[in-house]
Amino acid sequence: MDRHILIVFPHPDDEAFGVSGSIMKYIQEGASVTYACLTLGEMGRNMGRPPFATRESLPGIRKKELEEACLITGIQDLRRMGLRDKTVEFEDPDELAKRIRAIIDEIHPEVIITFYPGYSVHPDHNACGAAVIKAVQSMPEDQRPAVNCVAFSHDCYDKLGQPDIKRDVSEFAERKLEVIKAHRSQTQGLVQGIKKRLSKENQEFMNQLKTERFWTYKF
Repeated sequence: MDRHILIVFPHPDDEAFGVSGSIMKYIQEGASVTYACLTLGEMGRNMGRPPFATRESLPGIRKKELEEACLITGIQDLRRMGLRDKTVEFEDPDELAKRIRAIIDEIHPEVIITFYPGYSVHPDHNACGAAVIKAVQSMPEDQRPAVNCVAFSHDCYDKLGQPDIKRDVSEFAERKLEVIKAHRSQTQGLVQGIKKRLSKENQEFMNQLKTERFWTYKF
């Protein structure tokens, strides 16, 4: 049986920083990856540096950036879910969980990667993760895929302990930077800072770039 991985995040670029190396590693190992991106990130605060987007043009720009990032990572199955940025927390949680469950039932993923609800800072992040957990909880226990969660709130280590998955993605570090750069409207300023940190051989930052961490959700 072919391995299938499902990524569920609310915004274009959510996959870039802490997950794109894992995505590339899964694909290298022969797995198929489906990315369900809930919104186009049309309310993103950045417009490029120097600005090249407007509030009106940003949705189309971020759509193209997402497609470019998927080309770099090797994702062939991108599902744009059509929700509005910064409103995921106001969606009917049952309906959103049903939409995610429909994808799960279609592709039968071995692993789902999403945000850890309550430990991912942004309301859209937490609502997205909660919908994924709700969808998986609706399945028979013996049919549930593993759910690997990204968390980065200040208290995540205190409350959740150490992540149980630490994946070495150092061989994909350069491509990972390209994925980050693909989301240029949001990341141009960050990329400038990244280049400075790389030039100084900042070991802590390099470790962050080359190692991706996940908490397996305990149902």
